[in-house]
Parts: sequence; structure tokens; C-alpha cells
Amino acid sequence: MPDPSAPHGHAGILDHIGIPVSDYARAKAFYTRALAPLGIAVVMEVTAEMTGEGASAGFGRGRKPDFWIGEDDRIERTHVAFAAASRAEVDAFHAAALAAGGRDNGAPGLRPHYHPDYYGAFVLDPDGHNIEAVCHRPA
Repeated sequence: MPDPSAPHGHAGILDHIGIPVSDYARAKAFYTRALAPLGIAVVMEVTAEMTGEGASAGFGRGRKPDFWIGEDDRIERTHVAFAAASRAEVDAFHAAALAAGGRDNGAPGLRPHYHPDYYGAFVLDPDGHNIEAVCHRPA
């Protein structure tokens, strides 16, 4: 159960995560389309003038940005898994991410080596980051 005293109503261990992207406009377009089926959208954007570095966009559900992309020429590959409410959302994420220019890195399906109800899908974003949507609920 979420801890009501936790900031922003979050009870998890992470407040937010950010990854570097080589082409901000391309990455923003990719994530906007790929994350829409999960109910995730851009909720905040900051310019290079505001940060003194590259432009950044924060994505989330509601008003709080939990996932950030930021313009940076130092790209290191990473893995990010987004929570999906259903297996249908995982399927929709995978289809939307591929339509947005992502590359398949694991079609939607059960991954029983994690646990019996682990249903996930994986795509590589335009910079090669391994992006996943996962549902832990039984069918």
C-alpha cells in the first residue's frame, strides 16, 4: 500500500530517473508515442537556456515527471522498465514503440524465469536504450 506521507504519494525507492539522448527532438517524439499507451506523457520540459546544458523533457502520469530524457553527447546504454496495468497495455506499448521507430528487443510475452506472471515487452529506443513495459498481474 502506498505510504500517504511519502512525497508526491510515491512509496517506491526511486523518485525519478533520467537518461541521455543524442537527438532530443527524435527521442521526445519516440517516447511521446511509445509511452502513450501506458498513460505516460510529457509533464514538464526545460530548455538548454534554463539548465545551462541540453534540453530535457520529463514524462509521467499526472503532474510529476518520473522519467526524464536529456540532450547529451555522452550516451551510455541503460535499461528502464515502465509499469503497465495490464498485458494489453504491454502489447500496445510494444506496437506503439515499434511504430515510433523503436527496434524489437523482445516481443510481448511471459518471462517465467523472473516469475510466473511476469509479462513484458522490450524495445531499443533510437539511442539503443533497452526500454520495457511490464505487467506483474495474472492474466
